[in-house]
Amino acid sequence: MSEDQPAAASAGAGQSGGRGCGPKSGPGGPRRPSPVCPVGLGRGGGAAMAEAAPHHPALPSGLLELCALLGAPRDSLRCSEQVAQRKGVKGPSFLDPEVLSVFVPPFVMKEDSQPAASNCTTPGKNRKRSFRKKRERPRVELGKGVPGGPRGPDPEDVNIPNGVDLLALPQLCFPGGLCVASEPREDCVHFLVLTDICGNRTYGVVAQYYRPLHDEYCFYNGKTHWEALGPGGSAARCFVPFAVCVVSRFPYYNALKDCLSCLLTHLKFCKDFEVDNHIKDFAAKLSLIPSPPPGPLHLIFNMKPLQIVFPSRADPESPLIDLDLHLPLLCFRPEKVLQILSCLLTEQRIVFFSSSWALLTLVAECFMAYLHPLQWQHTFVPILSGQMLDFLMAPTSFLMGCHLDHFEEVSKEADGLILINIDSGNITYSNDEEVDVPDIPLLAAQTFIQRVQSLQLHHELDLAHLCASTDVNEGRASRRAWQQQLNCQIQQMTLQLLVSIFREVKNHLNYEHRVFNSEEFLKTRALGDQQFYKQVLDTYMFHAFLKARLSRRMDAFAQMDLHTQSEEDRINGMLLSPRRPTIEKMASRKSSASHTAHRRMVVSMPNLQDITVPELPPRNSSLRKIQTTEYGSSHTVLDVPPKSTHTFKIPEIHFPLVAQCVQAFYADCVAQLSKAMGSLAPENSVLLARYFYLRGLVQLMQGQLLDALLDFQSLYKTDVRVFPTDLVQTTVESLSAPERTQAERMPELRRLISEVMDRPADVPKADDRVKNFELPKKHMQLDDFVKRVQESGIVKDTVIIHRLFEALTVGHEKQIDPETFKDFYNCWKEAEAEAQEVSLPLSVMEQLDKSECVYKLSRSVKTNRGVGKIAMTQKRLFLLTEGRPGYVEISTFRNIEDVRSTMATFLLLRIPTLKIKTTSKKEVFEANLKTECDLWHLMVKEMWAGRKLADDHKDPQYVQQALTHILLMDAVVGTLQSPGAIYAASKLSYFDRMKNEMPMAVPKTTSETLKHKINPSEGETTPRAVDVLLYTPGHLDPAEKVEDAHPKLWCALNEGKVIVFDASSWTIHQHCFRVGTSKLNCMVMAEQSQVWVGSEDSVIYIINVHSMSCNKQLTDHRSSITGLAVQDGVQAPSTVYSCSTDGTVLAWNASSLRVTSRFQVPGGGLSAIRLHGGRLWCCTGDSILMVNMNGSSCQKLKITGSFKETGTSFLGFQLMPEEQLWAACAGYPDVYVWSLQDLAQPPQRIHLQDCSEINCMIRVKKQIWVGTTGLSQGQLKGKIYVMDAERRTVEKELVAHADTVKTLCSAEDRYVLSGAGPEEGKIAIWKVE
Repeated sequence: MSEDQPAAASAGAGQSGGRGCGPKSGPGGPRRPSPVCPVGLGRGGGAAMAEAAPHHPALPSGLLELCALLGAPRDSLRCSEQVAQRKGVKGPSFLDPEVLSVFVPPFVMKEDSQPAASNCTTPGKNRKRSFRKKRERPRVELGKGVPGGPRGPDPEDVNIPNGVDLLALPQLCFPGGLCVASEPREDCVHFLVLTDICGNRTYGVVAQYYRPLHDEYCFYNGKTHWEALGPGGSAARCFVPFAVCVVSRFPYYNALKDCLSCLLTHLKFCKDFEVDNHIKDFAAKLSLIPSPPPGPLHLIFNMKPLQIVFPSRADPESPLIDLDLHLPLLCFRPEKVLQILSCLLTEQRIVFFSSSWALLTLVAECFMAYLHPLQWQHTFVPILSGQMLDFLMAPTSFLMGCHLDHFEEVSKEADGLILINIDSGNITYSNDEEVDVPDIPLLAAQTFIQRVQSLQLHHELDLAHLCASTDVNEGRASRRAWQQQLNCQIQQMTLQLLVSIFREVKNHLNYEHRVFNSEEFLKTRALGDQQFYKQVLDTYMFHAFLKARLSRRMDAFAQMDLHTQSEEDRINGMLLSPRRPTIEKMASRKSSASHTAHRRMVVSMPNLQDITVPELPPRNSSLRKIQTTEYGSSHTVLDVPPKSTHTFKIPEIHFPLVAQCVQAFYADCVAQLSKAMGSLAPENSVLLARYFYLRGLVQLMQGQLLDALLDFQSLYKTDVRVFPTDLVQTTVESLSAPERTQAERMPELRRLISEVMDRPADVPKADDRVKNFELPKKHMQLDDFVKRVQESGIVKDTVIIHRLFEALTVGHEKQIDPETFKDFYNCWKEAEAEAQEVSLPLSVMEQLDKSECVYKLSRSVKTNRGVGKIAMTQKRLFLLTEGRPGYVEISTFRNIEDVRSTMATFLLLRIPTLKIKTTSKKEVFEANLKTECDLWHLMVKEMWAGRKLADDHKDPQYVQQALTHILLMDAVVGTLQSPGAIYAASKLSYFDRMKNEMPMAVPKTTSETLKHKINPSEGETTPRAVDVLLYTPGHLDPAEKVEDAHPKLWCALNEGKVIVFDASSWTIHQHCFRVGTSKLNCMVMAEQSQVWVGSEDSVIYIINVHSMSCNKQLTDHRSSITGLAVQDGVQAPSTVYSCSTDGTVLAWNASSLRVTSRFQVPGGGLSAIRLHGGRLWCCTGDSILMVNMNGSSCQKLKITGSFKETGTSFLGFQLMPEEQLWAACAGYPDVYVWSLQDLAQPPQRIHLQDCSEINCMIRVKKQIWVGTTGLSQGQLKGKIYVMDAERRTVEKELVAHADTVKTLCSAEDRYVLSGAGPEEGKIAIWKVE
């Protein structure tokens, strides 16, 4: 092959191209114009298609952005050598490096059938994929060098990716300068991070290698010349460094380093004019490899001699980790690691130094990974060449890296820098100035240090007992598995550190108004930690962190917080009443000696270096399991094994890389992916989704757009998290007219296309600003007052705030001035702070339940049972006696019989006295409370009333609300400090007033049947309607933790919100997460691992009950989903039937999520389906149809003229085993019963007394429970009628809710659960007789 047609040109990279002439941004610096450079093809002429041909689109998520060869041009080497010889110098030294060649994908024309280099050159006709400085053909005469090429420019058009500045690239690839050596040197690698002006990063891996200067020194009898000559050779030795740089959008540091290592084995021993060919082949290979989607699938590619692994991100929120995260732990002591993390969290100006260019980037990137999910928001340039040191004069925060040779220069010239020496592990400051870097909070720091010391950081210790591996790839796989596990441990450890530092931030957030009360948060921090938090709270990084918290993002931080919080914190997080330390927490605080030491160390040990860590086993004993006693498991790394991963081996890529070979490669990929998918069980949907994603990408490259869209559509059913929205939109827009017509005929694609095309082009961005809480500066009307109180974090409930407004404005104009609000706020916060400092003797705490909290403590008063302070918890009143502190029970609120405020006479004085009469004691308790008497009288009566309501309604929230009322009373009295203060506070005595003014006894039947009430809207500003309820029984499953195997109650609220309760304790199991944004209509459980949710938006969402995540969607319906029914299979997978308002019924295989059959019910308006007797029963407005499984109609029940309800529609129906059909009509208070033996016969009508309308009905054993709106004691309430199916009579009439009953569900036929409308928003649990 002639030089004008080099082999590498076959790869498509041989077409000459021009260097990008537009402005490009440098590595973290300003934009710089890239000058036009002389270009050409390899060492010969250019090659291009004579006519512009469409080429293959670049792989959408391909690894390669750009590949470049850099070094000194031959003409400068020759001149430098001549000068050196004249001066008697042994050889040339430092030269200016340049970009010699650039290769940018794609490398193959779409219609090429032969090497691109065989075509004649037509400059400007099409976009070229590479450029190189032109050089003449190398001469073969011995002793002559390769002459330089022409100097004139020959610009061609080549796309240089954003973020890659070709002007700065040579400096970064040779950061220490290009030095010609007299001896060959070892190949070396370093890493780059390139940033464009938008902050988008690309990543570079650079391999430097040395070649002899003269061609004749390349080979001698099959050996390189310096090998042949040996140490005594007399020929002149001159070795020139070159660099190959691979730029990728993904930080594949280890993988690309391995790739370049394989490339260098070819480059070092090939002819000089063959270098381009090898690099082009190498770049072309990389350009065909996709980046794997987030998840458990890693890609393997044979680069010969190594198997290269391209790992994926663990999940879409996680960073891609392809480096050894323990490197900083080898370079720095744990205390120093914490110091560096503090510098990052406080956004200092940081400079890393090392004699290894590679370590600069790797260590800096490790610290970036340690911060996840927090993100460094400032300039990040881990490598600065000697010419870039002026970047260090930037006044803003940055993280940069320099060679250790520049340490003294930087230290003296720049001010306010933190200088981190990786080689020595030391941290100093420039100009010997002390930079104000606070310490990490002490308790978190201690825990982190112990966790680091428990890590096994040396792979050699794990290999000591193993035989040596004789297979290099096997050994590398073993090392990779060890590193993956260690990386996982380090990520968990650093994440636990961040959670322990910032966990309590959430207690000072108001989500509705996006407010953070930084002042109150700081007050809760230990004195020695406050300086750290003050600096962190002002950073961009923390501001972005707050945005994520206020958006309730379920990122790694939120998940770790959820998994590591205590049961008490989990429950307290949902309480409406103000948080107070429980008796359990007080006891642990008092008994723990470490707590006292912690408070003392906060003040006396401000330096991390002074932390004394409890003795741990020596590092070399880490093969043994460490037993922790005092500190428990919280001070060791969470034992979270790495998620199991799978690999897919990419087929071989054959050369010459012409279109046919590329198509063959794509075909091999599709075939192997299809084969891998065929061997997967349908339950393995996570892995299946990754195969669908990759096959879709490959088919996109093949030009099979419809097949690609079908694969992407399948991601909805397997894992919607990896659905490539932008790529699908681009693909749909590029469909040709025939393809578009064909797609419209395919049901699977019709919806996908309509969604893409109907998506608004410019969606207004939601306001995600974070406001810091500030006291108001102007008068407030009611609405503004509500907002301000909610922002302050005092109370969320809008109704309670309305009562507070009434209390503070009694006798005044209905507005509140800033001074009054400030006084109220301060009173509340002072009471909160005092409660945190309450300390009870252990003998007293033993008398109380561990969940009790002291909410109010009186002054020291005289009582008829001794002198002391009256304490109020949520359960009782007790006297904390003085002298020798002791406990005297006054009464539980449940046992109070009467409370009075009287005047006791003492000599000539009349002293206000509180009298409390109880059912358990004859003696009346008396306390001379003096000025506090009236307030205590109000508070005790309110708590007594709240307790009674809680008992009557089986709803503990009444006690929580009563607690909020009494604490607000206390703050109102402290604020007003006037004769009318008690009257004002009485406006908050809501439950006591209810008891006296509206004594509504709960009917006996209701009280006996009602077991409990829970509030899914707890913590919200207003109640939310309960739209759907689903109970799922508990079962032990290998995929679940034991505590997750409890029965669960799934509750659908408005706008796609789902809350999950643990049905064994009725506590929150999973905080609110979203399932779409529309109203939810129905829920069922399938296969014991899936909850199917039908939505108004016509989508069926599938929740995994193990992971509590919703990553699958079924989008085959075209209108609102109204019903779901499950037919459990004994051997085969379950079948789920779904229906929508347009009359469509689909049958699904619950395992594969494929539609097994579909049919249309005539008439539309389909509102419900039921399975009975092997047939489907469908409710369609004015009729109920019985249909076979194939959709053929068997029987039809229609509202006829005999009904007085003509013109209405069926609301719902139930089928009984006794061959009965029970139905109700919308807007009517009657239930109708048909015999299934003869639907033509008129039904029996059962009228429900005092019922306005029926809303829902379910079958439980031999009963029908009907949820309605009806009259009770003259008011409309939510009522439930329990009907005997055999006698067809009403057995019970239950007053269920203050608002209508919207939904009912059964719990194993032992309990029935009812959900209320938006006025109440609660769930009631009823016992089934």
